[in-house]
Amino acid sequence: MTPNTVGIVTALAAEARTLTRRFVPVCATSTLDTGEFLCLTGMGQQAAREGAQALIEAGASALVSFGVAGSLAPGLRSGTLFCPSCVLDERSHDYQPDPAWRASLIRCLTAANLPLVEQGSLLSLPEPLLSVEAKGWMRERHQSLAVDMESAAIAIVAAEHRIPFIVLRAIVDEREDNVPAELQSSIDAWGRPRSLRMLATLLRHPYLLMELPTLAARMSKATRALRAAAQAAGAGLARDAARSC
Repeated sequence: MTPNTVGIVTALAAEARTLTRRFVPVCATSTLDTGEFLCLTGMGQQAAREGAQALIEAGASALVSFGVAGSLAPGLRSGTLFCPSCVLDERSHDYQPDPAWRASLIRCLTAANLPLVEQGSLLSLPEPLLSVEAKGWMRERHQSLAVDMESAAIAIVAAEHRIPFIVLRAIVDEREDNVPAELQSSIDAWGRPRSLRMLATLLRHPYLLMELPTLAARMSKATRALRAAAQAAGAGLARDAARSC
């Protein structure tokens, strides 16, 4: 174990693939070539909490919530990186990412000319927001720019262990996108298609075939942005605030 090891939590297999070309086991801690620990947890608060705890037990002394998020703000497009200044949970409790680390990461991403929003809050909820109406209601209530399901749980674990955390998310679905619930239920906790269930869903609802290209394009933009961000930030995702970008 090396000192000041960064532990990265990803929920989806597609998110983990932006960090390594190696096979990443689910619900287990692996080590990246650049030295960080990685845990592919699956979606949701409890999974994220367990993954963050596993990373700390493996020796991580700092945590990153890394992956995709849905836009709540009009004009926030897929493929845009978001490094929030605050994380809110469903009870409006707020959690502050480490300011020095976050500033270092922002410098790296800005120097690489990546599309980035660096101010505003990220809302972290127990369930996904699939409809335009649900996104609008949560936007009005919390004034957050984007939403995910894991960051608050990771922030809580970091606070319990008194270690720093940051969040880096790429926007996938936009404010005016409806995500069909039928398709959402046809993927597993790690975002992988359940083949038989997906086929049955498409046979019952053939109109959903028209939705797949847009959803795939959105995810492609988001994962490309995450891969570029990881490359720009370098080892430890810019954990060393004095690191030259």
